[in-house]
Amino acid sequence: MAALSGMTGFARCEGVHGEWRWVWETRSVNGKGLEARFRFPSGYDRLEIRARELAKARFVRGNIQSSLNLRRDAGHSGLSIDTARLDALLEASRPYVESGRVQPPAFEGLLQVPGVLGGEEAEPAEAGLDEAIVDGLAKTFDALRAARRDEGAAVEPVLRGHVGTIEDLTRQAAGSAAARIDTIRDRIAAKFADLLAGDLPEDRLTQEAAAMAVKMDVREEIERLTAHVASARELIAAGSPVGRKLDFLCQEFNREANTLCSKSSDSSLTQIGLELKNTIDQFREQVQNVE
Repeated sequence: MAALSGMTGFARCEGVHGEWRWVWETRSVNGKGLEARFRFPSGYDRLEIRARELAKARFVRGNIQSSLNLRRDAGHSGLSIDTARLDALLEASRPYVESGRVQPPAFEGLLQVPGVLGGEEAEPAEAGLDEAIVDGLAKTFDALRAARRDEGAAVEPVLRGHVGTIEDLTRQAAGSAAARIDTIRDRIAAKFADLLAGDLPEDRLTQEAAAMAVKMDVREEIERLTAHVASARELIAAGSPVGRKLDFLCQEFNREANTLCSKSSDSSLTQIGLELKNTIDQFREQVQNVE
């Protein structure tokens, strides 16, 4: 039997490559489809296409947000001062300072002169860092998928419990007096006698009798509810991704329960119908967590 998967979870993965440390954090919440968003440090947007491919290979539904934190170990700031350029600036300013025309230049001011303070480019020199980061994201997604499967494992018995309750209520509806064919026949006969007393035309009597038969007979709704119960169990056993199919089945469950209530002229059958609607709502609420 395949496993269900939820759509909420969190995962974190970190690693080291050369002088660089990276940390991936990813979060997932419910979604109608798959929407993956990424936050990269400056210069690393080039990895987004590969990151999306990793997400699509592992997930079908859910809103997934992932962020990459990248930093260099202490002692490797990547900043440098061009001392030759700095000395040249100081020497060029000496005549102006000695003549009193300008104040001696401040060190922090000299650092802002283009070319004096330099930094390594955004792309690090270490070969293979991109591969290490992408591999780290794959491991993070694997951990997220495991967390979502844990959620699915917790939701599955709840879903099965709701389906069992729906089945029990459907059986109660089928066994109620209002659903028995003899009760339906007696009610139609009584209504038909009232119509005959009104001296209605024959074609009108036929129409009214047919309408009463349709309105009072709930056996078709009960048969469909029974079939939907079997379908729900098959989908749950099939495992994810079945969330959308289960959501559609909830609509069908609700449609039959509504029709059952609208047709019912018996208080006990109406109460069963209302309990069905309540259980179906609880079932659908849990289905929203299924991938």
